[in-house]
Amino acid sequence: MTVYDFLPTSREDMLSRDMYYYDFLLITGDAYVDHPSFGMSVIGRVLESSGFRVAILSQPSYDSPAQILEMRRPRYAALISAGNLDSMVAHYTVSKKKRSDDYYSPGKKAGKRPDRAVIVYSKLVREAFPDLPIIIGGLEASLRRFAHYDYWDDKVRRSILVDSTADLLVYGMGEAAIVAIAKRLAAGESISDITDVRGTGFAKQGDGGSEERGTVPLSWLAGTKGLSPFPAPPSPCFTHSYESVSTDKRAYAEAAMLQHEEHDSVRGRAIMQRTDDKIVVINPPGEVMTTEELDRIYALPFTREVHPMYDDAGGVSAIDEVRFSVIHNRGCFGDCNYCALAFHQGKVVASRSHESVVKEVESFITHPLFKGYVHDVGGPTANFRRPACSRQKKHGLCRDKSCLAEPCDNLDADHNDYLQLLRKVAAISGVKKVFVRSGIRFDFLMLDKSGEFFTELVKNHISGQLKVAPEHCSDNVLYYMGKPKNAAYEQFTEKYARLNKRYEKNQFLVPYLISSHPGSTIHEAINMAEYLHIRGRQPEQVQDFYPTPGTLSTCMYYTGLDPRTMKSVHVPRSKAEKTAQRALLQWKNPKNRHIILKALKDAGREDLIGYGKRCLVRPRGQFASK
Repeated sequence: MTVYDFLPTSREDMLSRDMYYYDFLLITGDAYVDHPSFGMSVIGRVLESSGFRVAILSQPSYDSPAQILEMRRPRYAALISAGNLDSMVAHYTVSKKKRSDDYYSPGKKAGKRPDRAVIVYSKLVREAFPDLPIIIGGLEASLRRFAHYDYWDDKVRRSILVDSTADLLVYGMGEAAIVAIAKRLAAGESISDITDVRGTGFAKQGDGGSEERGTVPLSWLAGTKGLSPFPAPPSPCFTHSYESVSTDKRAYAEAAMLQHEEHDSVRGRAIMQRTDDKIVVINPPGEVMTTEELDRIYALPFTREVHPMYDDAGGVSAIDEVRFSVIHNRGCFGDCNYCALAFHQGKVVASRSHESVVKEVESFITHPLFKGYVHDVGGPTANFRRPACSRQKKHGLCRDKSCLAEPCDNLDADHNDYLQLLRKVAAISGVKKVFVRSGIRFDFLMLDKSGEFFTELVKNHISGQLKVAPEHCSDNVLYYMGKPKNAAYEQFTEKYARLNKRYEKNQFLVPYLISSHPGSTIHEAINMAEYLHIRGRQPEQVQDFYPTPGTLSTCMYYTGLDPRTMKSVHVPRSKAEKTAQRALLQWKNPKNRHIILKALKDAGREDLIGYGKRCLVRPRGQFASK
């Protein structure tokens, strides 16, 4: 495999291919890995398959536009992404400490991309090529498309459209949108006139103003200066301005709820938000891709490898988990309030055909590193293969109902299609074992009446341990998380144990737990510690709630309000409270002893200090072991 199997990555690389001009410059904060798990690689291959010439510039220097200038000006636009992660999440832990590693950079070296990478890269492009259209996308841009609370600054920031000065923002999985934009630019249309593509957003400002029929009226934009008229989206809705949501927490919560309610490809409306002297317009989401469209994307000629320019630096570790894995679906109707996935990919699930997945796995067989093990056939949620119910494609999502937190009567929980897919992959000559390592929605699995998939999962598709996400045991906390009641997890674990015993398997559950989520008081944390202790669970890792942009849980964290009801919710904010909640979930760790003693005494739960079986910690000396 040579560099010519990849997209060109430098001016010299382009010239060696007789590319004396090109159409789009793709700039990403990740190292270049030509694999369908890397968003910018997908966009590059999709544009290439549509007849456009593209070049990719990975992790350019961010103190000067020199590397961008070396690429020369593309004909149509620069496309900018921070990479597969928000750059702030990639750089900082929940305690705002610098991470020491970056798995998306060569040799795991941290610091190869800037903080707020989309904004920084956009400004460098503006400096290099002042008149070049800039289109931003990827997770960082997608989740920051509206005015949003920023945990690292501890304040509300403007839409990333305004701070980056980009011409267009593509949110969600943007293949269809970017091809539509590319074709219109190639036809000679101005970037300023491309205001009607679904799944995009833009900010407008100008010298004049008008209230002519068919343009955005200015009467509602009190304080907006110099806004030029432009064609209004059909039936738009208006959300609270940046100025309002940055000073009024109730307004922020109302805006956040509206943004989530309108994130629907069937009934969603464009949303407008005033920001200083501009108006940010976010068009409705793009239509859910068909199976045929997804199949075409995954059939593109990805090398599925790290670019060889990183060989001397030790490669890129992010490939290790995905090289022999397959993504079979998109979207998630799981309704978890702390997860930004639905606000990015959407809640309506789309999936690839069995034939497409099988063909991808067949390509593994001749790879020199393939040992016969398919690491995952999964996606955002592994066991979702279709929309939650038959009405979603025609009528959209229900505004006032959850698909899974309180299972809807219309929910289709049949797992047979996924089961058949796994069987077909397992039957491929050269495949020894097929694992499911993506998150499994255990509550959805339990709703499958046949139980056949659960049985086969335990028998054939677990590599020693199964990852699940109960997150908490308190029904009150689970309500704020948007998760089902704890009884669903209890039923799942009991059946999982029975099946493992029946088939003589020694397989474990790895439960993900979140401490200090909005709604969790110290009493809920203590109850969680008791729950784990009674069941003999000793979690080694506990994740503090991380308020990332775009989630309803982050809205709760910032405002102290549940945006679904506008009622107050307790938010663990102080370092002391968050440290205590995390320590309680790891009560066996001797380092936590003094923290737990204080927390139990302060909460009036000294009954858990002592030598009895129920006690979490001894009054002195070592922890109780029984």
